[in-house]
Amino acid sequence: MVQLADTAADTIEASVNYQLDTGETPYTFTGGPGSTEIRQSATFDTRLVTLHNGRPEAQDLVLDRHGFRFRRHDTAMRDFFDEAEVHRVYYPEMEALIKAETGASRVVVFDHTLRTADDEKREALKIREVVRRVHNDYTEWSGPQRVRDLLPDEAETLLQKRFAIVQVWRPINHPVQTFPLTLCDSRSVSTGDFIISERRYPNRIGQTYAVKYNPAHRWYWFPLMQRDEALVFKVYDSDKDGRARWTAHTAFDLTNAPPDARPRESIEIRTIAFFDN
Repeated sequence: MVQLADTAADTIEASVNYQLDTGETPYTFTGGPGSTEIRQSATFDTRLVTLHNGRPEAQDLVLDRHGFRFRRHDTAMRDFFDEAEVHRVYYPEMEALIKAETGASRVVVFDHTLRTADDEKREALKIREVVRRVHNDYTEWSGPQRVRDLLPDEAETLLQKRFAIVQVWRPINHPVQTFPLTLCDSRSVSTGDFIISERRYPNRIGQTYAVKYNPAHRWYWFPLMQRDEALVFKVYDSDKDGRARWTAHTAFDLTNAPPDARPRESIEIRTIAFFDN
């Protein structure tokens, strides 16, 4: 096991890819199941930003305030590349985790994505690449629409009460030494920073938010995340009472990674959390 350095830097500088606002709607096309095809029209605005080491502050991070939480979380999973095992073992684990983190009365796990920075493995296993652009996965429109898509018979009743789309990200094998995830404190992001971006699939078109550069953004990363650690973060919340509703995030190139660093491998789970109030 890689030991976490006690002397890990409090901050590092890293380049992240924001969206340049050209006035046109950017899009990303993603192929269907088993496809690794990705096409996008984004015009990036690459900026050097300061990233804060979130480990010393982990106990102070609040999902409804910052938009994300760092958790030590064990899993009974043996092989994340086994689709049946992910559904049988990991989905119930994530349902329980999200209920504990949010207080939701019901959690629906509806999707997961495996990613790797290893080009050969990605092509062989037909899994996704790491995402190196600042984004939030849902918009004011696409959050409720996802409920309608997934639960059409219940949607209009469910949409009368609060719901949130909550994701969980974790490494699936070795500690993350390349392309870690960085998340932006929700309090430092303005709705004016968002640009609607189309997410095009073979059978539907969704929306995400691309993000414009704002010097007020406060970024966090968690060095050398391991298999028993997870990031829980919100990408939509229907409540507009001042709590965190979105979490801008992106993978970034860790320039001081060791020469023999292993490519990142990770899983992200997508859930909808429903509340009684």
